Amino acid sequence: MEMRKLVVTVEETRTEAGQVINPPTRKALAMAVIANPFAGRFVEDLAPLIQIGADLGTLLGQRAVQALGIAPEAVESYGKAAMVGENGELEHAAALLHPSMGAPFRAVIGGGAALIPSAKKRGGPGQTLDVPLGHKDAAYVRSHFDAVEARIADAPRADEILVALAVTDSGRPLPRVGGLTVAEVTGEDGLR
Repeated sequence: MEMRKLVVTVEETRTEAGQVINPPTRKALAMAVIANPFAGRFVEDLAPLIQIGADLGTLLGQRAVQALGIAPEAVESYGKAAMVGENGELEHAAALLHPSMGAPFRAVIGGGAALIPSAKKRGGPGQTLDVPLGHKDAAYVRSHFDAVEARIADAPRADEILVALAVTDSGRPLPRVGGLTVAEVTGEDGLR
């Protein structure tokens, strides 16, 4: 893997709609800008990108959890996304995100029964990438349906891929649309 940049950010919401959020809700985002080994050409076997996805699942997962300064098991929601530069294919993003990234990411956070929400797109330097979020153990926890915006001013270049993983220590501030609560999660089937 040829990595040009690694960027980690934390978003902390302290007030919402005039209400103090205590404790604040926090989202950590870890992003890597990597060279796309298949940019500009069709290649049938995407195994090298699949392996890079596994490596990034560990690295970016660790960096995101460290940024929040919490125990891995305290992560409440997660998500992943990738944006290929103009010479890449959406399938390159899929190769990074889907076959092998999930297991190492889950190992970093001590589990995760629910599907990891994901997004992929093509874009250029400075374009935004929304990383979808969902509760790590139960997809029906509406308070954790959210997203975090990923953006790096000079990435991805035409022959690069921007890869992002996100974790949170809570759901949205002031949730009130019902659904399964965190206290009701059993985490056995990924849904409830």
